[in-house]
Amino acid sequence: MKVDVLLGLQWGDEGKGKVVDVLTPAYQVIARFQGGPNAGHSLHFEGKKYVLHTIPSGIFREGSINIIGNGVVIDPVILSEEIAKLEKDGVDVQGKLLISKKAHLILPTHRIIDAASEASKGKTKIGSTLKGIGPTYMDKTGRNGLRVGDIVSGEFEERYGRLKEKHIELLKQYDFPYDICDYEKEWLAGIENLKRFRFIDSEHVVNSLLQEGKAILAEGAQGSMLDIDFGTYPFVTSSNCTAGGAVTGSGVGPTQIKRVLGVAKAYLTRVGSGPFPTELFDEVGDKLGEVGHEYGVTTGRKRRCGWYDGVVVNYAARVNGLTDLAITKLDVLGCLDEIKVCVAYECDGKRYTTVPEHQSVFYHAKPVYETLPGWKCDISGVRNFYQLPREAKDYVDFLEQLAGVRVSIITVGPDRDQTIDRYWK
Repeated sequence: MKVDVLLGLQWGDEGKGKVVDVLTPAYQVIARFQGGPNAGHSLHFEGKKYVLHTIPSGIFREGSINIIGNGVVIDPVILSEEIAKLEKDGVDVQGKLLISKKAHLILPTHRIIDAASEASKGKTKIGSTLKGIGPTYMDKTGRNGLRVGDIVSGEFEERYGRLKEKHIELLKQYDFPYDICDYEKEWLAGIENLKRFRFIDSEHVVNSLLQEGKAILAEGAQGSMLDIDFGTYPFVTSSNCTAGGAVTGSGVGPTQIKRVLGVAKAYLTRVGSGPFPTELFDEVGDKLGEVGHEYGVTTGRKRRCGWYDGVVVNYAARVNGLTDLAITKLDVLGCLDEIKVCVAYECDGKRYTTVPEHQSVFYHAKPVYETLPGWKCDISGVRNFYQLPREAKDYVDFLEQLAGVRVSIITVGPDRDQTIDRYWK
């Protein structure tokens, strides 16, 4: 068996959680490979909505194994709250969830450093979710971090106290009031709660499961344009959201990857600061936000909305080595008479059909659009590609042409059954 990878191609919020949930019957193992509680994967089924931040999206499927991989950072408070909600709804989280010993822990002081650093930036804020993600990854690469395996090491309290004191010294450079007492109590209670779960050497377990013939789906968070290396730096997250992150964040070798499925929204959104060439500031942007319910799952912030950017997706397709493309929220565009798609950028007399080498071009890039007719009807009940209106099929085919990758999955609503499987199975 091989590993299939699912990840986002834009600036997050592409609908990855729903697609993972749809695909999980074909996989015995779902492994989150990067990010942390800054992620928000929404799943809708049986009349209920669930939001997952750290737990893999296969947790609802019977018999599944769900792994929080070594590339993930974990806040014990947020994870414990997530577990409690699922267990209240009858989900056997303890029986299905495994946690890598090498996953790093977000400390209460990481969250304070995050907030203090963001506040100090003034107008240059990057739009952090203030979950402590960046400072935790900084400690990881600085070789100071606490890992899940440390919880049962016998030296946990000493290591925690030492890192906490280091953070307190660091915070002296900021004029930022804080009190960690209450959150620290919750955090320590969360640590105790995590002890009920099985901590694993995930690289050994994942490879053993592969040898046993188990099908594995590696689930990414955020999106390729938020990747620390390939995204719109510095307005990015602190981990590798691209396909390479699936290798380093789960412990499988690159030759074990079979298919890479990239998820892109049929239009484009972004939360927080950063360049966004196709952003709309008119009634069309407002309508997309209203019809598409575009509010951040994790932050609650209103998302910026714009036209689909074929330049971005083509770039992300190449960076990730995509084999397949999923287009989500196609139904939202049914409210429009015509739809624009960005096919290139113009900047300083030059035309770009891929993301420019110098990302500063993003800030003054003028999108070059092609306009396609809308279909002006409700497609949420369609389950077969050939039953879509001609205009909708033409739109999907056009996106496929721009990406250079086949569109294998289309979603036409939030529920798991509102999905068109074109080529994936």
